[in-house]
Amino acid sequence: MKTVTLTLNPALDKSTAVDRITPEQKLRCSSLQLDAGGGGINVSKGIRKLGGASTAVFPAGGHNGRRLQELLTNAGISTSTFELAGETRENFSVTESATNLQYRFTLPGVEMRTEEAEHCLQLIRELQPDLLVASGSLPPGLPVTYYEQVAAFAKQIGARFVLDTSGPALQAAADEGLYLLKPNLAELSALAGVDKLEMNQVDDAALDIIHQGKCELVVVSLGPQGALLVTRDGFEHIPAPTVRKKSTVGAGDSMVAGMIWALAQGKSPREMAQIGVACGTAATMNPGTELFDPEDVWRLKTWIDTYGERYRITDFD
Repeated sequence: MKTVTLTLNPALDKSTAVDRITPEQKLRCSSLQLDAGGGGINVSKGIRKLGGASTAVFPAGGHNGRRLQELLTNAGISTSTFELAGETRENFSVTESATNLQYRFTLPGVEMRTEEAEHCLQLIRELQPDLLVASGSLPPGLPVTYYEQVAAFAKQIGARFVLDTSGPALQAAADEGLYLLKPNLAELSALAGVDKLEMNQVDDAALDIIHQGKCELVVVSLGPQGALLVTRDGFEHIPAPTVRKKSTVGAGDSMVAGMIWALAQGKSPREMAQIGVACGTAATMNPGTELFDPEDVWRLKTWIDTYGERYRITDFD
C-alpha cells in the first residue's frame, strides 16, 4: 500500500539537557539536537525506522523549512512540499537531568489560508495514496473543520484516511467519516458527547462511534496501560510492557507509525494494535525528541505476544 502523511503545522524540533533549571541564571546546556517535527512527519520517520516507506507532505517556509527537508532527505524519507511565506515554526524541549523532568515549549505555526492548504491536497492527489495519514494540530488561519474537508477529499481519491488530532478538529472530521481513529480517553469522551468515561464504558462508547459511521476501527490509547482495539466484531485490550520512561515526546506519533506500517504490510487489526503499542512504549524509552529504536519495538512486541495475557484488562463489562 502506498502511504502518504500530511503535516499542516510542521516544526523544527530542538532539544537539549541541563543539570538543573534555575531562574535568572545562565544555564549550560548539552549539545543541541535538531529533528524534523510535526505529527505526520514523525509518522513518516517511524515508518522508515520500521523499514517501510511513505511520502511526507507538508508546507515549508524559510530556513527552518529547508532544514526540515534536508533532515528528512538525509533520513531517506521522500517529501513533497510547497513553499509557504514566513518561517516554519520551532519547538524547543529541555530535559532537567537531575530530575528527568522535561520542559516543552511549542511556538505557533505560520498562518495559512485555506487556499494555500489546498496545495497540500493537490500534492496528495498526484501521489495517489492508498493510506493517507494526517497528524498534528492545524496552523493558525485554517478553520477547525479543515480536517473534515481532508476526510471528504480522501473519499474522493479512494484513500483510507487515518487522523490523529484532538478537539473540535477531531470531532468535525469524525462526522465526515474516517478509517481509523486513535483517541485517548478524553478525546473518546468528547466524541461520545460525555464529560468522562469510566473504564467499563470505553468499549461501548468506541463501538457506538463505529456504528454511527464515524470510523471503521478505533484504537483507544490508554497510556501506560496500552490500548483498546475496537472493531465491529468486538474489542481487545492490548497491554503495554512496563519500561523506564525517559520522555513522552513522540510516543503518540510512534504508535500511529507502527499501526500504519502494519496496515501497509497487510497485518490483522490485532497485530496492528500490538505493533502500535510496542512502538509507542519504545518511544518513551528514548530521551529528547527521538522516536524509538526498532530493536526495542520487536523486543516489546515479543513481550506482548508472550506475557500480554497476564496483564490484560478484562473488566470492561
